[in-house]
This record gives sequence, structure tokens and C-alpha cells, in this order.
Amino acid sequence: MNNESKQAALDYHQLPVPGKIAIEITKPCNSQTDLSLAYTPGVAEPVRAIARNPEDAYKYTSKGNLVAVITDGTAVLGLGNVGALAGKPVMEGKAVLFKRFANIDVFDIEVNAETPEAFIETVARIAPTFGGINLEDIAAPHCFEIERRLDEMLDIPVFHDDQHGTAIVTAAGLINALELQGKKLATVRIVCMGAGAAGIATMRLLVAMGAQKQNILLLDRKGVINTRRTDLNIYKAEFAHDSTLTSPLEALNNADVFIGVSGPDLMTPDMLKVMACNPIVFALSNPNPEIRPDLAFSVRDDLIMATGRSDYPNQVNNVLGFPYIFRGALDVRAHRINHQMLIAAVKEISALTHEPVPKSVLDAYGLKQLKFGPEYIIPKPLDPRLIERVPQAVAQAAINSGVARI
Repeated sequence: MNNESKQAALDYHQLPVPGKIAIEITKPCNSQTDLSLAYTPGVAEPVRAIARNPEDAYKYTSKGNLVAVITDGTAVLGLGNVGALAGKPVMEGKAVLFKRFANIDVFDIEVNAETPEAFIETVARIAPTFGGINLEDIAAPHCFEIERRLDEMLDIPVFHDDQHGTAIVTAAGLINALELQGKKLATVRIVCMGAGAAGIATMRLLVAMGAQKQNILLLDRKGVINTRRTDLNIYKAEFAHDSTLTSPLEALNNADVFIGVSGPDLMTPDMLKVMACNPIVFALSNPNPEIRPDLAFSVRDDLIMATGRSDYPNQVNNVLGFPYIFRGALDVRAHRINHQMLIAAVKEISALTHEPVPKSVLDAYGLKQLKFGPEYIIPKPLDPRLIERVPQAVAQAAINSGVARI
């Protein structure tokens, strides 16, 4: 960003009042009677009701539409371990997206935690306040253990968006790209550059949807993850192959799909050249992708490409997923978010691109037309059909899989 843009961002967050979110009152509070109902003595009645039946908290409080967006500040955007407090603008931003796209209320919570155990304990202790927990910007590999432990401990949905949000939208776009390229998920060779939260979660979801683990090569900063390496954590080891391949160039030879969740300019033209015919490249590093679309298309004219940027076609944007997944989960009081719900979201997001695009979407993006094809494999974030369709699919999957309370 140039200096003018940087100042505009600071002004946006400071003026006319600091921050991006606030709390509003949902009941009348204009008379002595209102006050006596809102607080003492009237508030005693819902307190007694909830003491008798904890489920009544959904009836008498905001719990059922309230999500905690919680971070320890160890992996904030592309800025790294900036600390919990510095992550607060991002958490407030996530709250804005929850409210704007799914009308879900959020408390953002920034936790100073020296260890994963301390973070887990903190979240577990405050969990009764909320209908769901959205973990955010927590570094791998701790994020996997934190989510797993909280998911086991709590009776409300726990969702790490850096893992599953990216995975869902990537999978939705990939299904459509494979269709256009005449390929099948069960047979394609996939190379994923980046073995952190997003990379591992995306590969896990693709395997759950039918990709074959033996056809997936995962790479980190040291190269191909194989069984000869002695430096792998248990999460990377899930995708270790008995292979002599070490470099990205070797891994990409005849690969059908490249998914990058790593860093800028890490995919070279030579790597793209050795991929199979009709390749698919998802270069998702933000703001600078693993390979720029203009460079990629100068090397290959038979590829389909997606990035994390809004100024190129096919933006993989987590806002297509997390608001609607939580909306569906909250609507049926699901006690967790499972693979069936994630896959339902993938399929519904994917299906929307096959249907005529509403005029409101075209107008919002200054387009005359938009139809399913190489430059439209993922819905636009402002598509109103997302709120109409994705939560319903997620809710139904929760009911079908037995994790819904209502």
C-alpha cells in the first residue's frame, strides 16, 4: 500500500469513532417498567428458568446468535506473531463480516496465552457465553490441537476458519475447475505448497471428498514431505510419502493441480511448464500469489487459475464460507461442525456458479455478464444466494448427521 492508502486505512478504523463494531440494545429501555424488566427485579425470572434448564439460555439470551472470534495473535494475516492485542483489528473485521453476511453477532476476544493449554483453558471457561467459537489466526501446528481439544470439550461448534474456511472455498472452486478441465478428483495428482493450517485442512477435506492420499504431495519450506524426513510433526506426517522426490519442480512434474498457501512468487514458470495438460493453479498467498496470473498465462494457455485477490477472476475468499456455515449451525443449535456439514457447504457453493447470476451481483461488480467458465468457478462474495442456500444445506447436513439439537 502507498502512504495515501495506509492513511486511509488508519482513518477508516479511527473515524468517526475508534473501531469497527459496537453493541446495540434489542429491547425497549425507555421507562421504569422497561428498566425493571431488563434488570432487577424482572431479570430474575429468566435466571431461574436457565438455572432449571440450561437450554433456556437460547430462549432468553443472545447466546444462540452470538459467536466468539478468538485469537492468540500468533499468525495474524500475513504479519505473523504480532501478539493478541495487535490482532484485534482483524477480529473486529471478522465480526463485521459475520454481521454483514449472516446477521450473526460477535464478541471479539484477544487472549494472551503463553501455551496452547492456557489458551484452551481460557476459551473453555468463557464458552458458556456463546453459541459458537470461531478460532482465528492461530499458528500451526498448535491450531490443530487447540481445535481438536476444544471440539471434544465443548457442546457448541468450534471452527478454525484459517483451516476450514480456506478448505471449503478452495474445494468448491476446485470441483468446478476439474469439471471444466475434464478431470476427476479421485484420479488427479495434487501438489499443495504450504503445510500449515490451510494446506493440511484443505488436503484433509479433499480426501474426505474423494481425492486419493497417494495422489497428493504436500510441500513445506524444506521441500516435499516424505517418510525419509525426521523433522515432521504428526500433522505433516499424515501426508508423508515413501518418495525420493524432494524439490517443488520434481513434485509438479505431470501434476494436475497446484494449490499454494505458502508465500509470494514461489511457483516459477519452469514449475508450471512441467505440469500435466489442462492444469489447475490455485495460487492463494495474499496479497502476492505464488505466481501472478499474467505470468502464468504467458507460460500456459490451457490452465484455470484462482488467487486470493479480488482484482483477478476466481477469488478464493473465506467470506463465502464461514458466515453461512455458522448461520446453518446456529439455526439448528448444532453441537459441532463436522465433515458432512463442510462438504454440504462445498457442494452448495460450487453449484451456485452453474446457475444464472443475479443482476444485483453484476451491478455490484460492474459486469455485463458472468457465467460458469474458466473465469467464474467461484461465486462472488456479494451474491445474495449464498445466505439463502448455504446455511440451509449446512443445517440439513447437521440434522442428517445427528449433531443438531433442533
